[in-house]
Amino acid sequence: MIKAVLFDLYYTLIDYDPPREEMQAELCRQFGIEVTPEAIRRALPAADRFFYEENARLPSRKRSPAERNELYAEYEARVLKGAGVEVSKEIALQIMAKFGMKLRQSEIRLVLYDDVVPTLAQLKGRGLTLGLVTNVDHDISPTCRELGLSSYLDFLVTSLDVGVGKPDPAIFKVAVERAGVKASEAMHVGDQYYIDVLGARSAGIKPLLLDRNDFYQEFTDCIRIRSLAEVVGYV
Repeated sequence: MIKAVLFDLYYTLIDYDPPREEMQAELCRQFGIEVTPEAIRRALPAADRFFYEENARLPSRKRSPAERNELYAEYEARVLKGAGVEVSKEIALQIMAKFGMKLRQSEIRLVLYDDVVPTLAQLKGRGLTLGLVTNVDHDISPTCRELGLSSYLDFLVTSLDVGVGKPDPAIFKVAVERAGVKASEAMHVGDQYYIDVLGARSAGIKPLLLDRNDFYQEFTDCIRIRSLAEVVGYV
């Protein structure tokens, strides 16, 4: 019996507004690079996997400025290569820098997906414990409060708190302890197969892969859902 549901944060509960692919395409045009938002959207999953795995191996906060720049440049270069465009690491880093500037200047906002609040409300109504498990390496509490997530989440577990990130089973074990349940009584929902699904499974937790864009049809060894609302049917 499932007593607790754990959630990933980015692209599971929250997204950027405007969406990343639209902002990326706009920034590329500033450098004379023509690429469609759709091409970028399809390239993001593979690039995201690279970034999450690298960040889990060595968190960005523990990297030198030069190492962080190298990581961000490689990430952006992979996004654009996946979208059919080859760029230098220098241009890739400049695009990422502009993206970061827009985020700091609030030209890009963090927003909840439409299915988040209704789903969390239903799960809370059933008496389930809800928690967040994220590789964010800074205090995410203010963001959760601003977006209204704190009203539904019983606890937050970040890689900053634990010292390791997903897919390391240690971060999931901490989440289970905070939920006060056994691993077999918990379920984890996330959008990354190699980070969320394999990580949760290694800790004995039932994983659900959230595939909002239907990109992960090849993963048949786990439950794959297209909307967060489907989570309710698995508890």
